[in-house]
Amino acid sequence: MVMGLNTGLWVMAQVRICDRAFIPATVVRRGDPDAGTVLLKLNRFENGVTVFAQTSSSGDEPAWSRGTGPSPVSEAEADAYIERQVKYDPDVWVLEIEDRRGQYQMHGKIVG
Repeated sequence: MVMGLNTGLWVMAQVRICDRAFIPATVVRRGDPDAGTVLLKLNRFENGVTVFAQTSSSGDEPAWSRGTGPSPVSEAEADAYIERQVKYDPDVWVLEIEDRRGQYQMHGKIVG
């Protein structure tokens, strides 16, 4: 994740940030606490769901790709994508953020 910060700590920090902003956030799946990859399921309800997958970047900041494609998908499609990724990487974390009003700000750049 961020230099000097393990994955488990980063995920818990995101939950805390959401909690303080009254945005529901749930750790759906715990992965490797030190180096697990993160899938961020951003649920905007009637506006659809996007799953962002942690990816590498050239700097110290995290980068994300849109795992479910450029447009939001249904929750069932998002869950199917997550299920496939868990089969490939059993150390993956899944963080679901329910953000009906679009308030959550992702840390890092979106690269695809």
